[in-house]
Amino acid sequence: MKLNSWFPLALGASLAMLVSCTPNTTKQVTNVEQAQQQIKITGAGSPYPAMKVLAAAYEAKTENTVITFLPKSQSPGGIAGAKDKLVDIGTVTRSLKPEEDDGSLVYREIAKDGLVVATHPSVVGVTNLQTEQLKAIYSGKVTNWQKLGGPEATIIVLDRHEDESAKKLLRKYYLGSDLKNAPEAVILRHEADLIAAVQSTPYSIGAFSLAYAIANQLPVNRLSLDGVEPTPENIKSGKYKMARRLGIVYPQTPSDNAQPFIDFAFSKEGGKHLLESGFIPSSQEQE
Repeated sequence: MKLNSWFPLALGASLAMLVSCTPNTTKQVTNVEQAQQQIKITGAGSPYPAMKVLAAAYEAKTENTVITFLPKSQSPGGIAGAKDKLVDIGTVTRSLKPEEDDGSLVYREIAKDGLVVATHPSVVGVTNLQTEQLKAIYSGKVTNWQKLGGPEATIIVLDRHEDESAKKLLRKYYLGSDLKNAPEAVILRHEADLIAAVQSTPYSIGAFSLAYAIANQLPVNRLSLDGVEPTPENIKSGKYKMARRLGIVYPQTPSDNAQPFIDFAFSKEGGKHLLESGFIPSSQEQE
């Protein structure tokens, strides 16, 4: 009987000691969960710079939120990822096609970004190109800058694949769908590679993000086309036609983590960050 009466007391004392010596695991788990809150983004690469501007601003003001950009693909990849809920947000350069729009996703245009045609600083004397001149360059019909008022030097054409948004815009507004590419053109898959190449290759020409050129103050010559200068103001007014639509898609009911970020992206504060980085916010609040 003495043993039986002693045992509950001893067990109770042991449990009390165990509880008092055990760290507050509930608090730790909560902190870990907060630190691991993520917003995952994937899809077309063209909207990434704008989304990264917004992500940096949002992370700076929001605790325990990490926005992760998965490897770039194209618009269908962003749409599929958002539909399958593998990511919180998909990036796209177009609206949903009828066969893609099953009602499960929301599409919103977040900003516009001009596509600037630029040359290496070595191309002096060329500040504007007419449509026919641009066609002559990209087809290889004109191969020397001197014929366009520039230096005596071979034109190095840096181009993109046909399925990239930059090349599609060039064809839509200037080159046309049937123009054959210059045989000596250097085809680059990623825009970052083209931007680096234009800066490092004398007498080169290429087309890439105007916002990136502005935000990073790239030492390149930004060319006017048909007398229209590539500026955010001209893009907003519609004078400069060659602009990419940067959009996102997300589920009709966004994840708890993503909704506040989406709200921020389309707020006046988010639009201010985009404007400062050379983008044209699409939110009506920024008009």
